[in-house]
Amino acid sequence: MMEPLKENISSHQYFIFSGFSELGALKSFISIPFLILFFVSLFANSLLIYVVISQRSLHSPMYILIACMSFVDMCLPLILIPNLLLNILFNASGISLSGCLVQMFFVHFSGTCQSTLLLWMALDRYFAICRPLSYHDHMSLPRFLRFVIPLLVRDAVMIVTVVILAGKVLYCFRNVINHCVCEHMALVELGCGSTAINSLVGLLAVFLVTVFDFLCITASYIIIFRSVLRSGKSSAKAVHTCVTHIIVIVISLTFALTAFLSYRMNSLPSAGRLSVSILCLFLPSCFNPIIYGIRTTEIRKHIWRTLSSRRL
Repeated sequence: MMEPLKENISSHQYFIFSGFSELGALKSFISIPFLILFFVSLFANSLLIYVVISQRSLHSPMYILIACMSFVDMCLPLILIPNLLLNILFNASGISLSGCLVQMFFVHFSGTCQSTLLLWMALDRYFAICRPLSYHDHMSLPRFLRFVIPLLVRDAVMIVTVVILAGKVLYCFRNVINHCVCEHMALVELGCGSTAINSLVGLLAVFLVTVFDFLCITASYIIIFRSVLRSGKSSAKAVHTCVTHIIVIVISLTFALTAFLSYRMNSLPSAGRLSVSILCLFLPSCFNPIIYGIRTTEIRKHIWRTLSSRRL
């Protein structure tokens, strides 16, 4: 008797973002920090990428990885902030289920790529400091790709699985997303049936990607600092670079885990959860290139020369 009833349930194929709707006429003022975030991220990341590409002295694995991180950091605001501004300024708040799932994939896949790039950076520093004689062998393109491809496949498989499961949920009661973007839990919590499998797979993705990468990164830097302390050699420049990476890692992972946990804290108000989630998405894309630009001496010198030449 229950099966025919289940077949008659229709699932929503169109959704509406309700983020910041409670602000009414003041909603348009929210566009100001979004615009600032957008232009800071676009300018800082594109400048760093340009400097690394244009300067032959920066064509080493470490700087190339930094440029790749800037590219990933720049993609997320380019994909999401124009859509956010249309929502806030012109009330273009609708999105289809398929469009929402595509947006969800890019949001979460870019997050996994950031985590994976931080792991590659940690391993780059490990080989540079602990295995300097074989550094170029380990970081040669064929060997590097053998390490890169499995991790990218892992990221893609986990996120595709999360997105496919989200697409199979029945959205029969509500179609209003209490967010400005299609995050996984923001959409799945609208499901009218059990979403335990979605939460479980989402949690599994966090552990297999973010937590696994964090443990590998932590192990790499523990070995690096032990090697430096034991050898007693002067590695101030290398350690300085490691500290820069660690600062970026702490900021990125803190934001990522905060956004994840905010959806599992029922005591957190919806407005606070929305603000935390949006800041966690966009602030790293502004901070990361600035941190690398300020703390990495070679990049800082070339950025200063580039900006000085443009003023002249």
